[in-house]
Amino acid sequence: MQPPIGQSRSDYRTEFVAVRALDDERIREMAALYLQHFDASSESLFRDDLADKDEVLLLRHGDELAGFSAVKFYERDWNGSPVRIVYSGDTIVAPAHWGQQRLAFDWITRTGRLKRESPTLPLYWFLLVKGHRTFRYLPIFSRSFFPHWQSAPPALKALADQLAGERFGADYNATTGVVEFETSRGHLRDDLALPDDGEHARPAVRFFLERNPGYRRGHELVCLCELDVDNLKPLAARLFRKGLDGDA
Repeated sequence: MQPPIGQSRSDYRTEFVAVRALDDERIREMAALYLQHFDASSESLFRDDLADKDEVLLLRHGDELAGFSAVKFYERDWNGSPVRIVYSGDTIVAPAHWGQQRLAFDWITRTGRLKRESPTLPLYWFLLVKGHRTFRYLPIFSRSFFPHWQSAPPALKALADQLAGERFGADYNATTGVVEFETSRGHLRDDLALPDDGEHARPAVRFFLERNPGYRRGHELVCLCELDVDNLKPLAARLFRKGLDGDA
């Protein structure tokens, strides 16, 4: 996982900002970056999605906004006990900066800090996936997740069904595990969404395309995994533990 050619990890910096603390200039900057890469959206739709979130992670390269990810934190009852949910909203990294991993790494450490706030509560990452590159983070960073091309614990699907049903109602198809919006609320431009031959050879990419054939029309695959040291692969577990132990 190397940064883009000619750039080092030190060229990037990140900042976590509460959504309520964002000024209009920064929101317009985020919307402009998002709309450069997504069709069937608008600044109004972007602002509506952002208003539902609690925090954004901003990635900068010099003075340039290179990417961001919005997130919402909340609790739900599951099988008679509370669980915490990390719900990812709009996320984009400009293609010129796809080689960096600063945003993903700092995001994982942030979830470790969230786990430290309530260590006894299970913590789950709930996300809707619009493209194969985002889906590939699940097998890179976690051991068990839903959906998986081999197997996934039935309990993960049941919780994913509950969370998606609550949030998306009739737009969520529990049979396919996809939020099937009648009208797209934003989907990646074709030049960014379509995999090349090398990407298509990856099992995770083929699986995403099979499970979400309508992704180019704005359909979004519902995904879920538990954020816990034991469920994370070694690199992700180290980053998560930094936050969990208070080292970041």
